[in-house]
Amino acid sequence: MTIYTVKSGDSVYSIADAFGVPASLIISDNQLTSPASLVVGQSLIIRVPTLTHTVMEGETLSLIAERYGTTVRRLYQINPALAGNDDLFEGETIIIETDATPSRSVITNAYVYPFVTVEALRRTLPYLTYVTIFTYGIRQDGTLIAPGDENAEEAIISASREYGTRPLMHLSTLTEEGTFSNELASYVLMNEEIQAAVISNVMSTVAAKGYDGVDLDFEYIGAENAELYADFVRKVSSALAAAGNYVTLVALAPKTSRDQAGLLYEGHDYASLTSAADLSLLMTYEWGYAYGPPMAVAPINQVRRVVDFALTETDGDGRKYLLGIPNYGYNWTLPYVRGESKAPSISNTEAVALAYEVGSYIYFNETSAAPYFEYTADGVEHIVWFEDARSIYAKLSLLDEKNLAGAAIWNAMKFFSAVWILTEEMFAIE
Repeated sequence: MTIYTVKSGDSVYSIADAFGVPASLIISDNQLTSPASLVVGQSLIIRVPTLTHTVMEGETLSLIAERYGTTVRRLYQINPALAGNDDLFEGETIIIETDATPSRSVITNAYVYPFVTVEALRRTLPYLTYVTIFTYGIRQDGTLIAPGDENAEEAIISASREYGTRPLMHLSTLTEEGTFSNELASYVLMNEEIQAAVISNVMSTVAAKGYDGVDLDFEYIGAENAELYADFVRKVSSALAAAGNYVTLVALAPKTSRDQAGLLYEGHDYASLTSAADLSLLMTYEWGYAYGPPMAVAPINQVRRVVDFALTETDGDGRKYLLGIPNYGYNWTLPYVRGESKAPSISNTEAVALAYEVGSYIYFNETSAAPYFEYTADGVEHIVWFEDARSIYAKLSLLDEKNLAGAAIWNAMKFFSAVWILTEEMFAIE
């Protein structure tokens, strides 16, 4: 596998000739809607198949998997063009192997809202160990607020089973008004009776819905509640462990020191929380965010600082951590005005399409390991930071370098093939 940066004068066909691979594979792997719409500076994943199969009449994906001693799930992973669909046509080419050598197995998780499209969900599920549905909230009496459409929630859980993916329940301090409340978090954490009610309702929901565990995400909870929160996570984890083969995951704010100031950070004691849960998500994104100044969403230099600190809290054991990886960017107008500017989010594929539309080159910032471009529309200057194959590769490379358990993608509402192709080329997915 190669990550190629488009140069002036390149075409999909000239690149395909140079690497000796089908142009159709480059087009599908990189979600190119038009082969002619390449952007100078755009990154492309170039995979080299070493074994392929031409579908014959009547063949099914399960028969092909059996013939080559592999699994349907693996065929979905190595053939993203299938889009998680087992409908084959005669003469279709199925990749069986590429020249990649996965270094080891990793855990993957991705977050979806109940309104995720069927297409995006089914394209993503084959690459996931876990899928987390965002989010259950809490009322003051300890009852839970469901994440929207119950039928949609159940459909996601059912689909995950088809692909061998384990669904996780997400629990946060979301209120009925649709906002996150640190006051509610404090109320729950300081009231053992309410905690017991929350945990009882969580366990009932897990059993009734068929979840395989719980992802806990209490943010902005304050230093005074740090110990209480770790105790709450420990109680949930103990209840799940006593009930069967369930997993507990806890989300951690991106700290770089133990005593880091700020409401986002002070309530998250890494050492206590990682010991209380099976896995911990490092929320290593949102340095560049909607209301902040323009910059990369997850600059690798900042991500690395968080990971390095996290390892000091587990005596160097990275297997407790999933690395958070963003699947989006932002489009800022310039000049940035604090308190006034708000950048809309943009998908990674939309960003490249926009660069092509406005005639911009894509640049790559080496310090943050992230792509960006600038343009002017209606007299207004813009700068767009987003993720591409190079930035995703930089983050995934930390999994091996720091021996992390795996990665968690926020979020999988829009399928971005680079995330998943790179993951399956670099690692075996548990």
